[in-house]
Amino acid sequence: MTTHILHRQTKSPMPVVASGEGVYLTDTEGKRYLEGSGGAAVSCLGYGNKRVINAIKEQVDKIAYAHTGFFTSEPAETLADWLCERAPGDIGQVAFVSGGSEAIEAALKISRQALIERGEEQRTHIIARRQSFHGATLGAMSVGYHVERRKPYLNMLSQNTSHISPAYAYRHQRSDESAEDYGLRAARELEDEILKIGPEKVAAFFAETVVGATLGVVPPPPGYLREIRRICDKYGVLLILDEVMSGMGRTGTLFACEQDGIEPDMITIAKGLGAGYLPIGATLMSSKIADAISQGSGAMKHSHTYMGHATACASALAVHTVIEEDNLLAQVRERSAFAMALLKERFGQHAHVGDIRGRGLFIGLEFVEDRETKEPFAPERNVAGRLKDTAFENGLICYPASGTADGVRGDHVLLAPPFIISETELEELVDKLEKSLTQVLESNS
Repeated sequence: MTTHILHRQTKSPMPVVASGEGVYLTDTEGKRYLEGSGGAAVSCLGYGNKRVINAIKEQVDKIAYAHTGFFTSEPAETLADWLCERAPGDIGQVAFVSGGSEAIEAALKISRQALIERGEEQRTHIIARRQSFHGATLGAMSVGYHVERRKPYLNMLSQNTSHISPAYAYRHQRSDESAEDYGLRAARELEDEILKIGPEKVAAFFAETVVGATLGVVPPPPGYLREIRRICDKYGVLLILDEVMSGMGRTGTLFACEQDGIEPDMITIAKGLGAGYLPIGATLMSSKIADAISQGSGAMKHSHTYMGHATACASALAVHTVIEEDNLLAQVRERSAFAMALLKERFGQHAHVGDIRGRGLFIGLEFVEDRETKEPFAPERNVAGRLKDTAFENGLICYPASGTADGVRGDHVLLAPPFIISETELEELVDKLEKSLTQVLESNS
């Protein structure tokens, strides 16, 4: 098929999606695919939900869009109220955007403006972590540290950003320390970096609550984020948590950080906020950030044309009304336990599966050449890339990636199926994953 689209990959034709229902997608040739990763952890409610579709139609009949330089809208106001009522701590204001990268950009710019309006203009430095991903725009790439994705743009990225080690127990916890001790040691690297830069210069620390695509679903060690919060408070540094992948119920609670018992200054969300029905993201902020602007200049110096899009907000509100009314967060926790037990039964002693980890229906498997030494596969074997293609051929959509171990070596697969997935469908997912992995590892190509 001739195409005028510059697709993500251009060497082979892409199938054309025709329809979706529940946890399955079907292409125009009639082939059906089980959605094992929600695309990129987006489609948390599955496909074809009539309540969400009807809410979109009803909103379009009223008003699809009006520019937020002139109007607010009922769906945007209601969704903001809904989120702030359920957010942790002092979160009380929201800026709506159109996706995760925009949410990170908004967090960078809004936090910077708030610091200026508070008289802390000298705070310009951002600290984040290696092996992280925060988005594809230049600002988000500067904060993130996905080696391959950053490589073409290194000379264009911010020089006011530095990176500390990831909180990655599988590879970085020593045999002589507990999980808690490792968490404290990893967190205190932040304090060392703040002191190195100069506490008065550091604006914020960015981190994914549960690291997604770059590391393959790595939850923080016990106590890690509480120690990070303590260090940020000690030096007046803002704590900004990226929950674009892990938030909005994916881990079994609406916000992933609820399970870590901390209150960030800002949270970025997207993906599961709109469940793919319409593009939407959001940056949530505490009153100390919002008040600095509202009680100062009174004008947010950051905007996008589609901020607060009325129909996108109505869609997201419908998505989370369904999730709440159908008690799907409890189902996420139940299905998580079932999925983890099934994966450990199939892969727990697998010669080339080094770790099975996750939180909620956000699960990662890390692949290794040698379980004892944790030696990764050689990059030229392209285990992740071939697994993606093989699984897709077998009717399974999953999210493999490479560079897991150190940015260059290592392979994993990320699983993030819709919250509505049944136990039978999870069994199908694991069957197809096992078949696909076997085919890849038995091949010498």
